Formats: sequence, structure tokens, C-alpha cells
Amino acid sequence: MNSPVNVAVASQNRREITGHTGRCRRFWIYRVAENRIQDKQLLELPKEQSFHDSSPHDAHPLDDMDVLINGGMGHGLERRLAARGIRALVTPETDPDRAVNAYLAGTLVVGAAHDHSETEHAVAED
Repeated sequence: MNSPVNVAVASQNRREITGHTGRCRRFWIYRVAENRIQDKQLLELPKEQSFHDSSPHDAHPLDDMDVLINGGMGHGLERRLAARGIRALVTPETDPDRAVNAYLAGTLVVGAAHDHSETEHAVAED
């Protein structure tokens, strides 16, 4: 991973990786070069720009990401990200920095997107 990489991590409460990415409005943005974190900034989106509330046909603030690390997402969001060239990684890891470092080391434990119901769409506002 020698070319620059942009990694977003869903983190609604700014401390832990969010389990429901579709409703998440806060993302840590990591700029990575030469397999090392160069910069980390918090991106806060208005409600209408959460993936759940925005159109998949419109531009999105995360469009220039290469990877989106999260704690859970549905298949629809996974397909939406893939169509934009964003690799979605669902992980049980809860610490954003540890997750990005594990991703860079090639050791991040990943799972799969899942089917979910409307009752799972709530996310803490913190």
C-alpha cells in the first residue's frame, strides 16, 4: 500500500466504530501514505447527508474515500459504496485507530454486510 489511501471510519460517538453506518453522520477521515497515518480529521455531516437519508445518485462527501471501516451495514449500502469504488469493511473492532492500523498491517478482522430491518435503523445521537 504505497500510494496514498483515504480511509473513513464510521464513529457517531467519536470514540467507537458505529454499528449502523447508514444512519451515521460522523466519520474519522484518515489520510494514509506509505502505509502510515499522515492525518486524522473528524467529518460531521448534516442528517440529510447520512447514507440512509441521501440519494445514492447524488455526490456524497465520502466519495473520495478508498475504504470505509464500520461496525455494520446492510447489503444495499455495501453495493452503493462499491459502485463508487469504496471498499466497505465490516469489523468487530471498536477502536477507530486500532482498526485503521490493523487494516494497514493486513490484520483487520472483517465480517460481511447483513440484511436488517427498519427497527435496526436507530443510532445514538451522542
